[in-house]
Amino acid sequence: MPTPSFKEVQTLILIGLSVYLILLFYLYFNQTNLIHLPDLPTRRLVATPDRLGLEFEPVTLVTEDRVKLTGWFLPHKEPRAALLFFHGNAGNISHRLESLELFHRLGLAVLVIDYRGYGGSEGTPSEAGIYRDAEAAWRYLTVTQGIPGEEILLFGRSLGGAVAAYLASRYPSMGLVLESTFTSVPDIAAEHYPWLPARWLAKYRYNTRERLADVHTPVMVVHSRKDEIIPYSHGRELFSLANEPKRFLELNGDHNYGFLADAGVYRRGWDEFIRFCRNQTQ
Repeated sequence: MPTPSFKEVQTLILIGLSVYLILLFYLYFNQTNLIHLPDLPTRRLVATPDRLGLEFEPVTLVTEDRVKLTGWFLPHKEPRAALLFFHGNAGNISHRLESLELFHRLGLAVLVIDYRGYGGSEGTPSEAGIYRDAEAAWRYLTVTQGIPGEEILLFGRSLGGAVAAYLASRYPSMGLVLESTFTSVPDIAAEHYPWLPARWLAKYRYNTRERLADVHTPVMVVHSRKDEIIPYSHGRELFSLANEPKRFLELNGDHNYGFLADAGVYRRGWDEFIRFCRNQTQ
């Protein structure tokens, strides 16, 4: 086999560099669609809480920038607290029925919303927009429902943890729960794509790590050593950064279903955290 000439090697290098640069441009300008996955598996609502015998009220919220959001409010006859639930970056509220049933059994009234561009909500997802969605949900509970902030638990799973931490850093609440949450988008991107300048490319931050410095209510971090999407180290780092009082709940399952795989541990951890938070506010 003949040795390639200098010109041929130079051409191959230029082609490889061009492909690499095209990939960088694609990743930079297509980040919204890579981070926010409202169509996975579908935007269509596949079920409602009444399928599990849960009473619920459809909710329509309007954000400060006039985007209409949809969600569900699940009341409870004797609520221990109200839970504001922010889901992950894929799917919609109808894919969270198992969680809604569990929280109802724990004695929580629950508000769960779909971010802009998810489920039946209008708009297109963005970090700034989703924070506005969170603000609208907070106003619904505190103004429309008249629930004091000190009786509201903020909960986020995966990307939703960054959203819950945003609210917790701005408003006094009963407590904050971060489940399977990353420290920041640049951090997780750098780990998943070490061959790319991921930190430089990241337009979105979702910086849970920074928000925690301004959270002064009880925090529980929930994470599994077997999480294949958000490494366990992210949960441990968030726990180390959180102010006291704080708790760490370790699960034994994958990213999406750890709370079901370790249901007994998960339920007990939540029950203890709710009782602790209630004692803190009394």
